[in-house]
Amino acid sequence: MACLVAALVALTIMAACAPLPPRNPMATWMPSKNHDIRKPQLIVLHFTNQGSVQQALDTLRTRNPDGPVSAHYLIGRDGHIYQLVSDTLRAWHAGPGRWGTITDVNSASIGIEIDNNGHVPFPPAQIASLIDLLTDLTRRWHIPRAQIIGHEDMAPSRKDDPGPLFPWATLAADGFGLWPDPIATLPDPPPGFDPWMALTAIGYSLDDPQASVRAFHDHFRGMRGNSLDAEDLRILSNLVDKIERGATEK
Repeated sequence: MACLVAALVALTIMAACAPLPPRNPMATWMPSKNHDIRKPQLIVLHFTNQGSVQQALDTLRTRNPDGPVSAHYLIGRDGHIYQLVSDTLRAWHAGPGRWGTITDVNSASIGIEIDNNGHVPFPPAQIASLIDLLTDLTRRWHIPRAQIIGHEDMAPSRKDDPGPLFPWATLAADGFGLWPDPIATLPDPPPGFDPWMALTAIGYSLDDPQASVRAFHDHFRGMRGNSLDAEDLRILSNLVDKIERGATEK
């Protein structure tokens, strides 16, 4: 009996000393089993398109009729941050698609769901928490601050989130995401400028060019439309210049 008690005590001590999965102290830990191993190089933003943060939590933590989905984080409208999957694991949030040379986005990204249906503004408290979370994630994982995209950017034929109402300019003011200089100051692109090559240089796929243009418009102009105009060309030229300058400065 004494030996059994001693063994139980030893097991208890070992369990207490076992390392916990990496967790972010900024967020409430709400673990989801829907994950596997991955390495973050990119952050993908989504809107939940559900009725409440609780409904989104239920969806992201259970087996659904269309198959299990998850994300690393969920941000409520009040700014509360929930963590569902460890940063070191592969959540199932992106699905088919690509960004630049990244073809398995789930393996290369951290997914952040934002409680919003895509038809109403994102509350300031929610965006403030997102900026705090992006600050933390890019610092800890050494993710380039420009490597923050929307779900529709990497899957434009399938997805439309976080949509034209998402405040990318607010994120850009804090240094997150690729963003153009003020439109009024942008020069015309140089002779021979190819906007389609510029879209691919940014990261968009041309498998469905019109869908990629729609995603570009949502992200950089906050509007719908699937054809490029002169202002688009000035923005694209400016963004490519920023990418090339960034590569040169590294």
